[in-house]
Amino acid sequence: MMTFKISELANEFQVTPRSIRFYEDMGLLSPKRDGVNRIYGRRDKTRLALILRGKRLGFSLQEIGELFSLYDDHKSHDQLITMIDIIEQKQQLLIHQRKDIDVTLNELERAKKRCQRALIKADIHK
Repeated sequence: MMTFKISELANEFQVTPRSIRFYEDMGLLSPKRDGVNRIYGRRDKTRLALILRGKRLGFSLQEIGELFSLYDDHKSHDQLITMIDIIEQKQQLLIHQRKDIDVTLNELERAKKRCQRALIKADIHK
């Protein structure tokens, strides 16, 4: 079984060991213990990657925990419906954010072109 030290995960994912311990305190990671040392397995490494991706996508740690819980539990019909609802809500939010980002990128590109044209005109009139 492949295992990892907290420092190895921190380096690989460019986070602090304190962050990893915080995720553990939140119940999102569950390393084994060897005395005072934490021993992380592949499951923890995968979960850490999902936590960080979820955070980048706007999921709260609570939402990430709920998704982990729903995934880990024996999936009843109601749990699956809840998971689908959470995912659909987040999808709608991300779609809206993507549209906002596209609009902003287009506005920035137009502003940049106006500035470039102004520079060209300024150079011509020197």
